Amino acid sequence: MTAQAEIAPPLTETFPARWTGAAPHTQLLVLTARSVRAQLANPRALVLNLLQPVFMLLLLSQVFGVIVDRAHLPQNLPYIDFLLPALLVTTGIGPAVAAGLGLVREMENGLAGRLRTLPVNAATLLFARSLSDLLRTAVQLVILVLCAVLFLGADPRGGPAGLLAALLLTCFVIWALTWIFLALAAWLRNAEALQSAGFLVTFPLMFASSAFVPRERLPGWLQALATVNPLTYAMDAARGLALDLPVGNRIWLALGTSLLVAVAGATVAVRGFRRPLS
Repeated sequence: MTAQAEIAPPLTETFPARWTGAAPHTQLLVLTARSVRAQLANPRALVLNLLQPVFMLLLLSQVFGVIVDRAHLPQNLPYIDFLLPALLVTTGIGPAVAAGLGLVREMENGLAGRLRTLPVNAATLLFARSLSDLLRTAVQLVILVLCAVLFLGADPRGGPAGLLAALLLTCFVIWALTWIFLALAAWLRNAEALQSAGFLVTFPLMFASSAFVPRERLPGWLQALATVNPLTYAMDAARGLALDLPVGNRIWLALGTSLLVAVAGATVAVRGFRRPLS
């Protein structure tokens, strides 16, 4: 009996240590891939989402293009060239709202609750959603640029390098904006309320800016709103890069304001998402 007791392994070696989850970067990759697969699972909705910015480009360029005096545009630019960089930024507002709605749906159908029972950081879940939606938005922006150049005669003076720089800047701005709607989703937890909030945020961000006409051509009160609108800095910077216009400190203003928005939105979103789901 004593010999057998000496040969038996210690009790602590019989049971493996409790699994505490994969590494943070592995979690982020797996969860991002999951969100991407969920988007690809509905190809009809995906196609409509990808084509929506093209319809906006066609509509706005044809409506405003015939009434805007080119003499009021920088360096007498064609209106399609003036519009395209700003439309890259405004295109990201819709996907940012959609990211928040997607999070609300996952909280309502119980998927978020099931994921939270796993050893996964709550912040990683939100970061994965922001990255998957950013990938879809990047594809939308590339399609938008190709359609503008191939079918509407856009010829940005900054060339491919300027357009690429404008796209990269826009992606960062849109990623930051996504955090605002993820924060609203985490706290409101209601699709109707989020859609109403998105409507209230979207139109001031789009029209109280330099998106469709130069800022100096706006009425005084709209100029004041455009000056404090963070998207104005992004549009001016993207326009400067794509059209080879003087940018000054606009790039740093766009990146700085976007970074502040991202940090504030992510902080609020994570705190809201960590609350009990029911």
